[in-house]
Amino acid sequence: MWLINSSIGRKFVMSISGIVLVLFLLFHLSMNVTAVFSAEAYNTICALLGANWYAVAGTVVIAGIIAIHFTYALILTLANRRARGKSSYKVNARPKGVSWASQNMFVIGLVVVCFMILHFSQFWYKMMFAEIIGHHEIELCNGSTLSPQDGAGFVAYYFSHLWVVVAYLVWYVALWFHLTHGVWSAIQTVGFNNELWLKRWKAVAYVVATLVFLGFAFVTLYFYALSLFGGGCC
Repeated sequence: MWLINSSIGRKFVMSISGIVLVLFLLFHLSMNVTAVFSAEAYNTICALLGANWYAVAGTVVIAGIIAIHFTYALILTLANRRARGKSSYKVNARPKGVSWASQNMFVIGLVVVCFMILHFSQFWYKMMFAEIIGHHEIELCNGSTLSPQDGAGFVAYYFSHLWVVVAYLVWYVALWFHLTHGVWSAIQTVGFNNELWLKRWKAVAYVVATLVFLGFAFVTLYFYALSLFGGGCC
């Protein structure tokens, strides 16, 4: 099958899966920003996206898309290294017009995936998964408890820890680099690759990447500041 066996097919799968994940990121960002303005509204969204069948099915689909995206990235990276042979070990200057992010997409993506494990352990595992297995209260390391549906409580708790804030900011930076190249590259692969539109899509990629970075960073820093000056947990 050409989607699996050919380089073009693999890049196409990478592009489609990447575009879906960008759309999910924007949805996730809109959810998180809601927590800043209304904890009640955010928790209502969390309740709708808790252990309900459609939310679980959506989570499985997103997890599958992430797995496909990463697997195909690994396959393409290894294939490119095999094609370059011994020249892949030479130290060469970056070609003109080629960004640092484009040359290090797999490594940046690996950083993003590793930090996702931290994110899942702090939020998904203690919210949706806890609901699925029937836990009604989650005990935190400070001795307090939260309902699995109290998403705002988990956000406030974890983002009151400096090391968590720093770790997430590193994640957002890696995500920014990944998106600045990934967005326009994905759109180019699916067919929008003429010179005029390529420049426009590159500009769109930077706008999307910066919006995602600033949005998530704002929420993270807001709740950390709230813990320092608003009496939140630490």
